Amino acid sequence: MAGRMFLRVPRFAVRLLTLNPSLRAPAHRAVATLKGIPTDDEQATGLERRTLQALKKGQDPYSILKPKHYSGSKEDPHIVPCIGTKRMVGCLCEEDNTAIVWFWLHEGNPQRCPSCGAHYKLVHHDLPH
Repeated sequence: MAGRMFLRVPRFAVRLLTLNPSLRAPAHRAVATLKGIPTDDEQATGLERRTLQALKKGQDPYSILKPKHYSGSKEDPHIVPCIGTKRMVGCLCEEDNTAIVWFWLHEGNPQRCPSCGAHYKLVHHDLPH
């Protein structure tokens, strides 16, 4: 019985559309009225919109972008953002090293890694919200 009902529905729909042309789908698409596909900036809302606006201004409020590369010398230390006055830092002294050297980094002058001698500096970072 259900099979007969499914066979009758398409015929009924075709007959209904031929009798009443106002039920047909419009010939134009909704995108055509907007003059193209909207960009990410035009359709973004909420937190995503605030993030995109900040990135346009050159800011990185949620640390999305890759950090800048520093040489690790005393003149150009690795920058470590922090909301407090001290932070624990882990240093991989060599690329293929499996042991991480952990040490406390305090605000102020750059400090050296006790193992490899790379310099790190703690910089105060405000929260974005």
